[in-house]
Amino acid sequence: MSTAVALSAHPADANRRGIIAMAAAMTLFIVNDALIKAAAQTMPAAQAIFIRGLFATTLVFVAVVAMGQVRNLPRLADPHVAFRALLDVLCTFGYLVALFNMPISIATAINMAAPLAICVLAVLLLREHVGWRRWAAVTAGFAGVLLIIKPTPDGLDGWALLCLGATVLNGARDIYTRRIGAHVSSIVITLATTLGVTLVAGPVAIAEGWRPIAWHELSLLATASVFLAAGYHLVVIAMRGGEASLVGAFRYTGLLGALIIGYVVWGEVPHTLAWLGIALLVGAGLYILHRERVRAREAGRR
Repeated sequence: MSTAVALSAHPADANRRGIIAMAAAMTLFIVNDALIKAAAQTMPAAQAIFIRGLFATTLVFVAVVAMGQVRNLPRLADPHVAFRALLDVLCTFGYLVALFNMPISIATAINMAAPLAICVLAVLLLREHVGWRRWAAVTAGFAGVLLIIKPTPDGLDGWALLCLGATVLNGARDIYTRRIGAHVSSIVITLATTLGVTLVAGPVAIAEGWRPIAWHELSLLATASVFLAAGYHLVVIAMRGGEASLVGAFRYTGLLGALIIGYVVWGEVPHTLAWLGIALLVGAGLYILHRERVRAREAGRR
């Protein structure tokens, strides 16, 4: 599989922008997850996803107009754009349904397996060269995830497995982003994502049974949509520049925010092994950053 969007003439700059975009996106997604989880405690899950999707799609469409990209709306029918949107629909529904039935810190921890999936797919499909140091750091981060979720036979229930399946699809979606040509703007790809999730959630919400919406639920979902739309756009930007295996590793940054929110909002306290896992995650991320700086310095001397 060839990369449709070439790396920048300055790979270190592209990697830096991708890392910042990915870390910011993960922070936004965690806040979004907390808000929609709170809303879904008092309303059907599909209805919450649909209403949030309506808000998010409207916001992104306004951004499309503001950025002068209306003429590019026919690109929504591009097969690569449509397939990426389908992957996003599947991983979004899988992850959110699991999230509504398990602690946010555990769901997020499982979702942090995505960097390992991205790293493997980047090698197999994008032909990226991943050195042993990066493999070691990504694997250490995944080991941290395992320590946090404690995958015992009792712990790995159906919801955890559903979350893991959504995580694999998440990684595939991010890698597939590289197949979309540069002629398709990132904001149009973002619109395809929010629109796809909303169109699928609508019929499911009606089938589940629509219920009246309270103002506080509506405000939670409206706020969540802002974080969601921005996060979607940043992920697209992150995965269209820089090395996928490197940028994808910074999905791990979202776990720390999830642990904080889980404790503050739901009183979820990490267990002893989880703290060791967190240390591994943080250490892996810092080491990857360190190696990237070393590579940039070495490239500058050539």
